[in-house]
Amino acid sequence: MLERDLHRRDRRDRHRAQAGFTLAELVMVAAVLVALSAVTLPVAKFTAKRSKEADLRLDLREMRSAIDEYKRYSDSGLIPIDLGTDGYPKNLEVLVKGVQLVGQVDKKVKFLRRIPIDPMTGKDEWGLRSYQDESAANSWGGEDVYDVYSRSVGVGLNGVPYRKW
Repeated sequence: MLERDLHRRDRRDRHRAQAGFTLAELVMVAAVLVALSAVTLPVAKFTAKRSKEADLRLDLREMRSAIDEYKRYSDSGLIPIDLGTDGYPKNLEVLVKGVQLVGQVDKKVKFLRRIPIDPMTGKDEWGLRSYQDESAANSWGGEDVYDVYSRSVGVGLNGVPYRKW
């Protein structure tokens, strides 16, 4: 009899080992996965936005540095200045195409390799300000390029609209 009970217990244990997961276990695993995805999705969106903002800062810094370098060259008399421009480039394309140095026919200086794409809008179109424009102007006067800004209507993680960066 004792042997028979041991045999039954052994069969029950083997049967339980082969039975798989219970419904309660599957529900618990699904609940844990839902909770993890609920936390992970906002973090991933935040990380992607932060990365785009870092790219925007870098692009703006690169273009503003190129504009400042162009202005430095024009103030030094190394490149010709058009009347009414105050020594700033006419447009962003001038920074890419380059400018002949004064007195050197074969020497051209380029300030940008390319016009970067605005990571917030996905286009290479930037808002421009000329030296003659008001500091808060939303439209470009067209005289020269004194500053650039993003045309995105979004707001950064810091609460400042991208247009004001």
